[in-house]
Amino acid sequence: MDRLLQCFILTVSLAFSSLGAAEPAAPRVLLKTDLGEIVIELNSEKAPVTVANFIQYVNDHHYDGVIFHRVMKDFMIQSGAFTFDMTMKKGRAPIINESNNGLKNLKGTVAMARTSAPNSATSQFFINHKTNAFLDYKDKSPGYAVFGKVVEGMDTVDKIAQAETARVGYHANAPKDTIRILTARLLDSKTQAPVAESVKEPESVKAPETVPVK
Repeated sequence: MDRLLQCFILTVSLAFSSLGAAEPAAPRVLLKTDLGEIVIELNSEKAPVTVANFIQYVNDHHYDGVIFHRVMKDFMIQSGAFTFDMTMKKGRAPIINESNNGLKNLKGTVAMARTSAPNSATSQFFINHKTNAFLDYKDKSPGYAVFGKVVEGMDTVDKIAQAETARVGYHANAPKDTIRILTARLLDSKTQAPVAESVKEPESVKAPETVPVK
């Protein structure tokens, strides 16, 4: 009887222990835009370097005030660097391309924009407005690294994608009416309230656009 009791206690202890060791919630970022809110869930397991890079830009408030400078309905909406006058905020050093992580460019996923050089992504990102399989990693194509997905606010993404666009300088498909990211904040995993972070003053510099190629 004592042996059975000991086994029961051990089983209960292990059960509570496993509950305490539950996987932490995936980090989420709230984008407040001129047309509504978007919540992005980040995949740190599949894209650790990309997620860390994105969170650093968020915590530096780099995305506050940047616009969606390239919008193409049924393709993607892109942001992450340009202010209303098409001045580009200075970014940090480029990161490695984690496109070979098994994540696909499905509708609603978030991926890094880059130049033709695979390891050139800095701060710019795009949200897929439809599934874009041609942007995925393949044996002969480096692809574009997916690092998260929209979990709330696809209606906002749809609104942005509907924007009337025009060419502004060398920028094609720029919304005629400016659509800004007002703030981008990391959310507390328990309360889902924005986490307060210190602010670093952004620098500005003119530079070529980095975009996914359609």
